[in-house]
Amino acid sequence: MAIGKLLRSLLPGFFLFGFCIGTGSVTAMATAGADHGMALLWTVALSCVITFFLIDLYGRFTLVTGETSLAAFRRHLHPLAGWFFIVTLTAHVSGSVIGVMGILADVCSVWSARFLEGGIRPIWFALFFVTLVYLLFLDGRTKVFERVLAAIVAVMSICFLLNLFFVAPPAADALRGLVPAVPADTGGRSPFLVIASMVGTTVFSGLFIMRGTLVRDAGWTLADLPVQRRDAAFSGLMMFLVSGAIMAAAAATLHATGQTLNTVSEMIVLLEPFAGSIGVGVFTMGIIAAGVSSQFPNVALLPWMLNDYYERPNHMRRADYRIFVLVISLLGLIVPLTGARPIAVMIVSQAFGALVLPMTVLCLIVLGNRKSLMREHRFGPVTNALLLVTFAFAVTMSWMSYSGLIATVRSWM
Repeated sequence: MAIGKLLRSLLPGFFLFGFCIGTGSVTAMATAGADHGMALLWTVALSCVITFFLIDLYGRFTLVTGETSLAAFRRHLHPLAGWFFIVTLTAHVSGSVIGVMGILADVCSVWSARFLEGGIRPIWFALFFVTLVYLLFLDGRTKVFERVLAAIVAVMSICFLLNLFFVAPPAADALRGLVPAVPADTGGRSPFLVIASMVGTTVFSGLFIMRGTLVRDAGWTLADLPVQRRDAAFSGLMMFLVSGAIMAAAAATLHATGQTLNTVSEMIVLLEPFAGSIGVGVFTMGIIAAGVSSQFPNVALLPWMLNDYYERPNHMRRADYRIFVLVISLLGLIVPLTGARPIAVMIVSQAFGALVLPMTVLCLIVLGNRKSLMREHRFGPVTNALLLVTFAFAVTMSWMSYSGLIATVRSWM
């Protein structure tokens, strides 16, 4: 019973972890590992610490005020502040849906070729996963989402962590990677863009905006503040472990052999000499679980945000929501149908997420310091100092994102 109660108390953390670690994160971490080995592990560690910090503070805000994020922005800041997040995060996850399904379908197609001559075309896998996720959404119950997602996230975590037993770089490389440094430009992808995409997929504003809704739906009160903090810490720790494991797999294979990453499916072929067929199978299952686990919340984020903004009950069975989600889900067919480059789509999409981060931190600073809202729980000097440092970090990441995007676009021209 005690274990069951503990697991139930971690469901919101499982949800945010599954939202964060999708094929976007796999792409960002694998790209970093392929291009720079373990040199950017410090980015993962710092991003996960900041993610824990902001998840905890957004959760605390809801516990103290009883208000979710977008409703609070609308009431206490300005309606446009809420709509800023609705529009930008919808654009962000739309790009993510395109890249996620493109990568997921491509990986499944390459893997199927190991068992069937010629393999199964990516479009059929894309149609299967798009249909699966949409049917789950039609059920409309958040608890069903959370439990299914928790099971998929557990599979994903086990697969990626188990993969470390098959391929792992030297421990000394990982320790050196915890020392902050920007690696030299290798003449391919801008290291600034790679860093921004890693931050964008980990310190994702959608996690913090959703935190209030998850805390409210969990039925937590201010007395549950330690439970909320433990849940946030669990989410941040798992993000670091799994992201580091993905980076390590790419560092030990692609970077060690001087190869870059153009498609995630390349890792299936390149891993086999190092990990064998079992290791490849485990890694592939991790990618599939990561893709499906992030696709659930990606397609449902717009309805969740609208419910938050208008303070509606958190149900998903409205006819307009089903249309919105269907349109966003169908974006997942673009890459399999057109043959666009999913890696490029995902990196740009995740880097775009870093541009939203400063506004996310700024809104929290303003609301968390309002005595009329937070009363004796308003942010203290230490919390405010850390938030200002986080805001400076967010602005720096936005600049890196902008610089990297410009450099990448120029390289494509």
